[in-house]
Amino acid sequence: MVEIQNANPTVLDVSQLPSRSRKSATVRSGPDSKCDSILYPKRPWLSSTSSSSDEEDEYEEEPVDEQDIYDLIATISDPEHPTTLGQLSVVRLPDIHLAPPPTERLGPNSLVTVAVELTPTVNHCSLATVIGLAVRCRLEQTLPPNYRVDVTMKDGSHAQDDQVNKQLGDKERVAAALENDTLRKMLDDMLKTCSM
Repeated sequence: MVEIQNANPTVLDVSQLPSRSRKSATVRSGPDSKCDSILYPKRPWLSSTSSSSDEEDEYEEEPVDEQDIYDLIATISDPEHPTTLGQLSVVRLPDIHLAPPPTERLGPNSLVTVAVELTPTVNHCSLATVIGLAVRCRLEQTLPPNYRVDVTMKDGSHAQDDQVNKQLGDKERVAAALENDTLRKMLDDMLKTCSM
């Protein structure tokens, strides 16, 4: 078992987390759900030859925005606490950036960079790299191939943020970490709380 470094972190209630679904009066599901385009990239109802162009426009995919990215990663479990990264404010909506922004994308296959800055609960968190790796894995497994993921610690939020950022940005180190069975099991446990 991992020794808890911050036994009493500030924990937000789920109702306090940013969510598009609570702002909307309707439940988002089926073709209206933006996450469907992320999780289920092939849309069989669009391939029908009998559909009109009006129907296609109605189901046209909206570009992924910061809220969509937040919804994907906020539910990742913290490795030390029985809460999620969103509840601990390790993941925050203002710290997610997309380049180019959704309004400036040239097409559905244009290259998009997702930059996520994490804020650990304590500045000496020994699991910061593992948390960053879990966020990176979740996004790389879920987003389409034209999305590039960059996960870093927010400046000044970790005592060794430069070293953690170097590890998270090095593809060889990430690949080697994912081959470690113990680490892989920890990541799988962290991602169990994410909805598919």
